[in-house]
Amino acid sequence: MAQVRANGTTLFYEATGNGEPLVLVHGSWSDHDGWRAVVPRLAERAPLRVVSYDRRGHSRSERLPGPGSRVEDEEDLAALIEALGLAPAHVAGNSFGASTALGLAARRPELFRSVTAHEPPLLGVVADDPALRPLMEATRLRIEGVLTELRAGDDRAGARRFVEEVAVGPGAWDRLPEPLRETFVANAPTFADEQADPAWADLDLTRLSRYTGPVLLTRGTESPPWFPVITDRLAAALPQARVTVLEGAGHVPHVSHPDVYADNLAAFLAAGAD
Repeated sequence: MAQVRANGTTLFYEATGNGEPLVLVHGSWSDHDGWRAVVPRLAERAPLRVVSYDRRGHSRSERLPGPGSRVEDEEDLAALIEALGLAPAHVAGNSFGASTALGLAARRPELFRSVTAHEPPLLGVVADDPALRPLMEATRLRIEGVLTELRAGDDRAGARRFVEEVAVGPGAWDRLPEPLRETFVANAPTFADEQADPAWADLDLTRLSRYTGPVLLTRGTESPPWFPVITDRLAAALPQARVTVLEGAGHVPHVSHPDVYADNLAAFLAAGAD
């Protein structure tokens, strides 16, 4: 089991292959194992050293007392990259992991060769969109429902509710692989910690616009409707952003459509992240 001490915590990680470094950053509830289906596919398509890790509080990484913040996750990612000698690295993140990657790129661009971000839930960057306000209010209430389940100690109900009412859609929980469902349940307390951070959904787009490296922004056709608006707002802010729509995919394409996700990421790294 590989571990690294980073930013005051101990992070579990796995590293595979040789070549340019690619760090994979998972989203809420999940862990490094969620990337398992895409790692060998990426290795087939490009010479890469792929590093996936458990964010603080998740699975085999250290769980410190008290709520954290997304900035702490960003600093963890920076410390991991530096401790393993990966800088500058390609970094790909999903959901909250995508928010983490973009937040760090805005502050520490020298650590990055490129950024790939799938559906970061940065609702704060579209808070001024009047067409989205009713939808975002409905989402806020759904998230509060998830937190109510977690506060009552029913982590499984909270995880199911998050998957089916917030992130993916009805019936999605039963379609997830059983090990992934169990990981979601085990990591349920980390979601409540993330939501306690008042800045979890915000990102300074002016600061982000100073990141001039290649960026791939992806979204799925089956995802909630606020993600296209968030993606477009981010694309407008980033000088070298390209947007790719993954047909038939949703919020976790590296799990549901690993070939499609790996093909698009590998093509970007080969052609667009030179």
